[in-house]
Amino acid sequence: MKYSRLTKEQFEEMKQEFINFLATQSITAEEWEDIKKNQPKAAEQELDVFSDLIWEGVLNKVEYLEHFSPNQIYLFHITEVTIHLIAIKVEHQGVDLTTRKGYSWLQTNLLDESVNIYTSSKALSEDRNKDIFALIKQGANITKGDLYRYFDNMVESK
Repeated sequence: MKYSRLTKEQFEEMKQEFINFLATQSITAEEWEDIKKNQPKAAEQELDVFSDLIWEGVLNKVEYLEHFSPNQIYLFHITEVTIHLIAIKVEHQGVDLTTRKGYSWLQTNLLDESVNIYTSSKALSEDRNKDIFALIKQGANITKGDLYRYFDNMVESK
């Protein structure tokens, strides 16, 4: 398995896609029930293959990720070959960026000396999707990139 198995809830939401996946392998509903009951390892493999296919489709489309921690925000823009990072670090006691209050503080105090903004870029490895998945496993969320673009414009205007 290249990524990770979808959760039970994700499988529930993708029930029709999973049925279609099984159908492409000429596996009927009855055969699937039989496989689950009598060949649990084969069933596990089918779930893993389906999960990887779904992850691959999702990761192919990812352009932006965000990761919030109490005193830092990491904003990523991912192209085909490069990952660009904007990191915002707050060195102000009592500010937790994962809370609404802490985030509001950042919005009104962007120019405060305790707020540092860094940028960086690096080439992705041969396996772009695996690089993205590693960031997601560390807590990054897929976004539309609004926050990244906001800070990118701010950094470029300095």
